[in-house]
Amino acid sequence: MSRTPLAFLPHSLHFALGTLTVLPVRVTRWDREAARGGMLCAPVAGLVVGAGAALVGLASLAMGAGPLLAAVATAAVPAALTRGLHLDGLADTADGLGSGKPAEDALRIMKQSDIGPFGVITLLFVLLAQVAALSQAYDSSWARGALAAVVSATAARLALTLAARTGVPAARPEGLGAAVAGTVPVRGALLVTAAVVAGAAGAGALLGTYDVMRAAVAVLAACAVAELLLRHCTRRFGGVTGDVFGGLAETAATTALVVLSLG
Repeated sequence: MSRTPLAFLPHSLHFALGTLTVLPVRVTRWDREAARGGMLCAPVAGLVVGAGAALVGLASLAMGAGPLLAAVATAAVPAALTRGLHLDGLADTADGLGSGKPAEDALRIMKQSDIGPFGVITLLFVLLAQVAALSQAYDSSWARGALAAVVSATAARLALTLAARTGVPAARPEGLGAAVAGTVPVRGALLVTAAVVAGAAGAGALLGTYDVMRAAVAVLAACAVAELLLRHCTRRFGGVTGDVFGGLAETAATTALVVLSLG
């Protein structure tokens, strides 16, 4: 079997789209090599999700909706395209961290099907922040709203690439977190980060000089805040889980949206 990057690219894209979205993409390989390629391609899945969110938001505006309603529609698309798994992961992570219990007990709380008060409060404020930021972006212009949708979704999945780098352990021996933890070389993660930052800056350049810097800073800030959460979760739980990955994605998306709404 060929091991060249181009020959393995279809498996990587299938893994990224098949595990990070609900799109009907068949994942044919689940080994560590496929996981590595898939997590390196995670921002591509984010680009697809963000483009879908932007299209729905713009369609809402075209049909006469105001910025707030368009923002709600835009925020709903990533949730729908992931079956709410990232939001669920955010809520479970908040419950685990908020419990104040030892790692084993906190992980057990995170596996429960119900959502506790910390999870509910976190979901409420995160979704309010996302909708408010998107509404402000759409109020500025339809193009800035679309840019915010695409950049935030891509930055969210970039946070997953960085969280799957070597040196970050899995908290459990099973689950998606264990399947992808530690698979991405640090150099590869940094190269993907540079590509996403450059892509965001290039997209911002279509709107104006200030948007170049704002889009690039949004991605970097999203990665920085997600990294803080990642380190805290690693200390508390002993590693990452699928829920933590979901929490990181939503944290990064929200941070990017807030930065893009400023100024």
